[in-house]
Amino acid sequence: MDRLAVDEVVSGYAAAVDDGDWAAYRALFTPAGRADYGSAGGVEGPAAEVAEWLAETMRLFPVRQHLIVNRRILLEDRDGFPGDSARVLADFLNPMRLAGDGDRGTAPNFVAAGRYTFTLARTPDGWRLTGVTVHEKWRHMQA
Repeated sequence: MDRLAVDEVVSGYAAAVDDGDWAAYRALFTPAGRADYGSAGGVEGPAAEVAEWLAETMRLFPVRQHLIVNRRILLEDRDGFPGDSARVLADFLNPMRLAGDGDRGTAPNFVAAGRYTFTLARTPDGWRLTGVTVHEKWRHMQA
């Protein structure tokens, strides 16, 4: 059940970023949770501050689809019993369309890919992110 719950947090993360639901993004984190988008040219800091940065930055990409795959969920093991922390290593492919063409679909596409490291803690409200680190491996702009 823990694996399913942790996986749901990771899926919720992707949906929140794609949908621009920054309240949902913040709710996925513990109060001290942090995010690091440094390898993708972004910021690192408390999740609430990073959410503000994302809200502004993602306006450049009104269409985005976050695919998070090959999820390796590593649950803390306390002598055969489940612990209260987890780590997820997962690859991502993130195609986005730049703003500027209305509904014509002619704006350039931008694709980034790499690997996430998610760290999570079990809380009274369920599993929450303590950290998200983006390890971008490549990006491509297509006209």
